[in-house]
Amino acid sequence: MVSIKGEESYPEKVPSVEVGSEESHSDTTHLQSKYVSWIYKLDDFGIETRGIERVSSEERRQLASSKPRYYQFVHVIGLWFSACGGLTSMSSFFLSSFLFGLNMRDSMVSGLIGMIIGCLVPAYCSTMGPKSGCRQMVGARFLFGQWGVKFVSLICIVGGIGWSVVNCVLGGQILISINHNIPLSVGIVLISVISLIIAIFGIKVVLKFQTIMAIPLFVATILFYVVVCKRTDYIHAANELIKEANYSSITTRGNWLSFFTLGYSVTATWGSGASDYYILFPEETPGYQVFIVTFLGITIPSTFVAVPGTLCGVIAYAYPPWQDAYNSFGVGGLINEVFKPWGRFGSFVVIILYISLICNNIMNTYSIAFEFQLIDVKLAIVPRWCWAILVTIIYIVLSIAGKEHFSTILSNFLPMLGYWISIYIVILLEENLLFRSSVKVRSLHYKEFDGTDDSNWNYNWANWDKPRGRTMGLAAALAFCFGVVGAVMGMNQVYYQGPLAIKIGDYGGDIGFWLAGAFTGITYPVFRYLELRKFGR
Repeated sequence: MVSIKGEESYPEKVPSVEVGSEESHSDTTHLQSKYVSWIYKLDDFGIETRGIERVSSEERRQLASSKPRYYQFVHVIGLWFSACGGLTSMSSFFLSSFLFGLNMRDSMVSGLIGMIIGCLVPAYCSTMGPKSGCRQMVGARFLFGQWGVKFVSLICIVGGIGWSVVNCVLGGQILISINHNIPLSVGIVLISVISLIIAIFGIKVVLKFQTIMAIPLFVATILFYVVVCKRTDYIHAANELIKEANYSSITTRGNWLSFFTLGYSVTATWGSGASDYYILFPEETPGYQVFIVTFLGITIPSTFVAVPGTLCGVIAYAYPPWQDAYNSFGVGGLINEVFKPWGRFGSFVVIILYISLICNNIMNTYSIAFEFQLIDVKLAIVPRWCWAILVTIIYIVLSIAGKEHFSTILSNFLPMLGYWISIYIVILLEENLLFRSSVKVRSLHYKEFDGTDDSNWNYNWANWDKPRGRTMGLAAALAFCFGVVGAVMGMNQVYYQGPLAIKIGDYGGDIGFWLAGAFTGITYPVFRYLELRKFGR
């Protein structure tokens, strides 16, 4: 292990085999040690052992040259549709009336607008993948530095595990509502194991599996529209019941803001790993194409499932059979009750929707493993699939422990992720727009270049594993702290209401992600300018 002036550096790297071969996945390097070298022999079985190493420009060109240019875009469109066009995205929108007391109009407006704004975050983050060849949080080293990114990685781990818990608990609810003799834990374990098997085989298998599953999920969602719309006459009754609750105007606005934050968090949180799925794209891929494909790839399926989810939740507020199913078995029970008139075929459609939870969970399991490798260089020696197994064990245990509290986990956990991702995207945007233009790079004399090419957003991506060739992360760390202050002042959760949030109606209104972004946006340029003047990197 080599260290430079107290900073971490990566151990010696050992070359792997050629990219695109049937026997393995890359010709770049694997971090190996004599103590774990035997683990890498699983390459022979097709398991992807590549971790956080950067994919070189040459390697990506070689891979892209063997297939038509549109091929990669087709796969990522399928990937996003399977991950976003299922029950995971839909689940939050069931809660607009039950938890937030919103009528049909307010539910649609707040949830959909928040969700669509959230899609802009991963769309922008994804453009980093082709330019850098790095995973999203590996690229975050150029913002937070070698040490700051460790904390950021821990946040991503918590976020990914939290989403996995949501998927597993909802899956367990679905199976137990179909067959009361099946323990909820069986549904949890089943989702977890299948997700793990697909995820450990790597990005190529993940992309193909997700693309194939996009078609049956699309059909299942259309059928969900059909069966839900048969009860739309109860929407008026639900609106009347909510009106009778006699919420004041300011209280309704507060609930509107809280549900808006929930909708935003559903899609914005993809930003922490969006570029992970574009690292095999050629460096020359236009950024606007990646942005548009990602934005539409997330927005269209998310909207497609959010609308019937909202309809179903509002109808259930006034339709006793659906409400009883929700009270007995949660969202999973509600979905099964909706399809009950269709008998066995309805149960089959529910199982297809159950598989959508696996599609979402695969991406969590795949990406979280990289965050462990960023915490310490010694952990990077251990292959990605080992961390995937550990992550799976963790969220199985947490899912079984929290299996009775699905709506609480969902409504309290997701906004917390929205706060963090707002801080990250503001720092990324300001770094790229204010400090990484060609003029700024040359005038501020970035030490990371030292005469090298300053293309690709003016990052020297070759320094992905060289601490002295990147920022120290002091500006990002300080701005992050101010962003946290903003989030605390505006958050509206069961366990804590910020001093500003509590003033919005009887139950408060969540404006945490707005304030987190604003506080970060004001402070980061000041701190970054000072950091550059002092350290030059």
